[in-house]
Amino acid sequence: MTITALRGRLLSFLAAPEGAGDAASYRYTSDGVVVVEDGRIARVGPAAEILPTLPAGAAVDHYPDDLILPGFIDAHLHFPQTQVIASYGAQLLDWLQKYTFVAEQRYGDPEFAERQAKWFLAELLANGTTTAAVYGSVHPGSAEAFFAESERLGTAMIAGKVMMDRHAPPALLDTAQSSYDDSKRLLQRWHGRGRQCYALTPRFAITSTEAQLEAAGALAREFPDAYVQTHIAENRKEIEAVRELFPDSRDYLDVYDKYGLLGPKTLFGHCIHLEERERQRMAETGSVAVFCPTSNLFIGSGLFPMRELARRDPPVRIAAATDVGGGTSYSMLRTLGEGYKVQQLQGTNLSALEAFHLVTAGNAEALGLQDEIGSIAPGRYADLVVLDARATAAMAHRMEAVAGDLEEELFILMTLGDDRSVKATYVQGRRMHEREGTRSRSPA
Repeated sequence: MTITALRGRLLSFLAAPEGAGDAASYRYTSDGVVVVEDGRIARVGPAAEILPTLPAGAAVDHYPDDLILPGFIDAHLHFPQTQVIASYGAQLLDWLQKYTFVAEQRYGDPEFAERQAKWFLAELLANGTTTAAVYGSVHPGSAEAFFAESERLGTAMIAGKVMMDRHAPPALLDTAQSSYDDSKRLLQRWHGRGRQCYALTPRFAITSTEAQLEAAGALAREFPDAYVQTHIAENRKEIEAVRELFPDSRDYLDVYDKYGLLGPKTLFGHCIHLEERERQRMAETGSVAVFCPTSNLFIGSGLFPMRELARRDPPVRIAAATDVGGGTSYSMLRTLGEGYKVQQLQGTNLSALEAFHLVTAGNAEALGLQDEIGSIAPGRYADLVVLDARATAAMAHRMEAVAGDLEEELFILMTLGDDRSVKATYVQGRRMHEREGTRSRSPA
């Protein structure tokens, strides 16, 4: 049995905060220890109680001034788009043609896909992200490369090859049958293998024929525990195009609903311009609306109506994501900062407590993984991030004015922080990333 431990200021959420000041929503330990046995959290508590129980000479990674949280969870991003991030001057449909489809053709080369998978997952870990829902390219080898690297690292990932049989360059097209066959083969190989999960991934309705959506629906019926991920209502012209392509559907969501693609394990990226019936149907089916603020702003798509969706009865379930490469940062901290601004533009706020709950326990619940990740509690995987709110001179200067105020510290992290604030990232209790010069190990 392998035993390791981390010591520092521990923060984990117990429930969704009702807003700023909701101290009952979280557990904070000013000097705590997380004991890890064989990759999972065995014990958590104050250092004064835990340290005397550790074996003599046990090594403890000590971060006395830093916050230790569950690893961040990113509910929507694109593995083949790392080299189109920050591409100038286009909105969604033009952006896909001008940048994305050009870049994704390279992923037909297995060696290229393997190199990119290694870079991509290392970058996620450098930003404190330990779990993500990820789109591959249309090529089965892109998903194979991604899963193989994730398995090597021990991370929990959800991914799938894109299904796309029209309105894209010939080199990026599959067929309804080949997408069914390839997706089924990948699903059977990877779904539930260790910490890997498969997501059926029709890119969006514009690039899938009815035959392909039926194939995706057939797979969803065959494998009801698999995820489904796609896009919806991101852009007004996109919605108009879907209306023309599917004239018999009541609205955009109805296109997917017709083929049985809605449900608690379905992740819909964007959901900015949903109609009232679509919102109600998403709530009824438990489908998840994924908030991608940096992408929505950068591509000019619109403002995500977070409060309107969350305050419905029943509410629409919500997750948060970077949406790289339309999104402009791999950092969930930067994502939360932009999310705050999006809410400000709509006359509401996103408190720091709500924000950090969203990218830890909240996203874990949205993905149905709350019993495995998202909180610092016995039995959960020891996927953890260590955050430094004084990582830059500006942050340290700002922190001088808020000493001892946890919520202010969190707000500084989400508005001024980025990958520089990630001092270390742990996967199953193993340090998989550390900022240079930050290691602090001491005997128990």
